[in-house]
Amino acid sequence: MDGRKRANIKPGTRVNIVMKEDQRTGYLTEGYVQDILTNSPNHPHGIKVRLETGEVGRVQEILPEL
Repeated sequence: MDGRKRANIKPGTRVNIVMKEDQRTGYLTEGYVQDILTNSPNHPHGIKVRLETGEVGRVQEILPEL
């Protein structure tokens, strides 16, 4: 699914995000969404979220549930 559309992301969704400090390397962090921080319905670089671990970044991909 597309991480650039807010409608695809809900709290508890398993995602890969890229954090601000990892944007140059493209390193992805996997986790579960706690809060959605982007208010607009879509964003070209990905919806900004906070994971349950407290890490903040933009959604690069939405992962299937385990």
